[in-house]
Amino acid sequence: MVQERASLPPAPGRETARADAPDAALADTTPADGPEPTPPSTAAPAPEGAPLSDAAPASDAVPASEGAAEPVAAVAGTVSPGGVEREPGRVLWARVVAGVAGGVALYTAFPSLNWWPAAPIGVGLIVASLYGTRPRRAAWLGYLIALVFLLPTLAWVRPIGDDVWLMLVATESVFYAALAALAALVFRLRAWPLWFGGLWVAMEWARSQVPIGGFPWARLAFSQSESLFTQYAALGGAPLVSFAVAVCGALLAYAALVRPKAEGVWRRAVPVVLALAVPVLTLALPRPGDEGRTVNVGIVQGNVPGRGMGFLGDEPAVVLKNHANETKRLAQAVREGKLPKPDAVVLPENSTDIDPYQDPYAREIIQDSVRDVGVPTLIGAVVAIGEDSRATRSLVWDPVTGPGAYYDKQHLVPFGEYTPFKEIVLALWERASLVGRQSVPGDKPGDLKLGPITIGAVNCYEVAYDDTVRGTVRAGGTVLAMQANNATYALSNLPTQQLAMYKLRAVEHNRAVVAAATTGISAYIRPDGKVSWQTRELVADMNVVKVPVRTQETIATTVGAVPEWALMVMGAAAAGAAAWRGRRRGDRMRND
Repeated sequence: MVQERASLPPAPGRETARADAPDAALADTTPADGPEPTPPSTAAPAPEGAPLSDAAPASDAVPASEGAAEPVAAVAGTVSPGGVEREPGRVLWARVVAGVAGGVALYTAFPSLNWWPAAPIGVGLIVASLYGTRPRRAAWLGYLIALVFLLPTLAWVRPIGDDVWLMLVATESVFYAALAALAALVFRLRAWPLWFGGLWVAMEWARSQVPIGGFPWARLAFSQSESLFTQYAALGGAPLVSFAVAVCGALLAYAALVRPKAEGVWRRAVPVVLALAVPVLTLALPRPGDEGRTVNVGIVQGNVPGRGMGFLGDEPAVVLKNHANETKRLAQAVREGKLPKPDAVVLPENSTDIDPYQDPYAREIIQDSVRDVGVPTLIGAVVAIGEDSRATRSLVWDPVTGPGAYYDKQHLVPFGEYTPFKEIVLALWERASLVGRQSVPGDKPGDLKLGPITIGAVNCYEVAYDDTVRGTVRAGGTVLAMQANNATYALSNLPTQQLAMYKLRAVEHNRAVVAAATTGISAYIRPDGKVSWQTRELVADMNVVKVPVRTQETIATTVGAVPEWALMVMGAAAAGAAAWRGRRRGDRMRND
């Protein structure tokens, strides 16, 4: 096989052919599409450890961009019959190793490990893995990276079944493959770290929409609930936090990929400085001030008798009794002066396992416990809707008048609260019958009057959806009440991931969060995202916390999804421009 010098893409920051071209820290770094024959050369191969901008194989080879002044260090490869050089095997292995390391780093950034600086480092390694290759190869590298990242991050799904866990991860990994393929295009443009960040936001948005309602867990933002990046949530919500982390990581990769001449060392320093500036700038952002009003809110965690899919146990009404008894214990502690008197009390999602509208026994147990505590209480119940349907409901229970205003969960858990493609799935999958009655979604935000305050009710799975949480704050919620039932996933990494989302939402909307979960983690989070009190898992517990009431909206609450759409359009436009430029250059070469 003939050995020739690889026609390599220039590393970031290399000078263009024009001697008078201005320097740019984020220069046009990778080439346009279109195969180009590589001339023979006597240049020696680059030493081991050359950056990942080496030539790609056959259909994945990346030719030199127009106007490159001088070639970067080359790696000897083999030329295919079509005249396009194949990437050396060691370079491919380097890509795989960098990608796998990046996926592992992303996992460690998420709860329960919470090593938040690992997120931009992981993104940087992923960029290094993809940089300089073509979309097809980038796609399968992206899929591999996603598997490494998502398998442990979403391991909390395993109590439902390993098959469900694997199918979910396999499906979600497709979005990362698409991101990687588009990233391979935008790496050919100037300022590509910005376009890459926009594409990452677009990928997370797409994951939040499809299939069957989307799955927005494990977004980059949710690894940054208590980090230097957190405050970006108050400006542009979770999408802006993800964007900032992605850009920071891409800038680190940019600096690592640069191979400057002696007089161009600053081209490596500039992206490093910019990468460090991205999180540090949040220290200068103003924080909303206290508004001088507080309320006392009781939080009750009653625990459940079973575990996993059988968390309700074999005896009816045990979950209901556990939460009623814990509510009465809270009332007793108040009478004894051990706790301050609450103005309102919040119980978890599914704090009653019997419909209180239809069962007089359940209704009396709830009424007795609420009467004992003496203040309006938010109950979590699954209630019948007609003959065949149900709703997951946050229900305000008055100590005198009983059930009143309510909020029905809007984002339902597929295969947990309803069965998509019901006829087919029930025929093929026996476990799907455990859903029972099919839940129907609510269509109104969760602003509920609870004693002296208007709470914003959000149910469990919904905390991952930007529009649901934002909608309840816009509707008038001054304290966010997060009700959850994590009993199926107790002691997995789900409760800690959910707690991280609570913290980010508190900062995003300048609202205190009171979280009540059947088995934990129940918590009180201040508007600055700091946890002031939390429970252990699988225990019965309760407390009364003093909560600030906030009415001032953040910029993120006011502008809504505008930053997200702006970032997505930016990334998509960059990918389109890169594809168009590559096709145009290919056409010109064919004409020549």
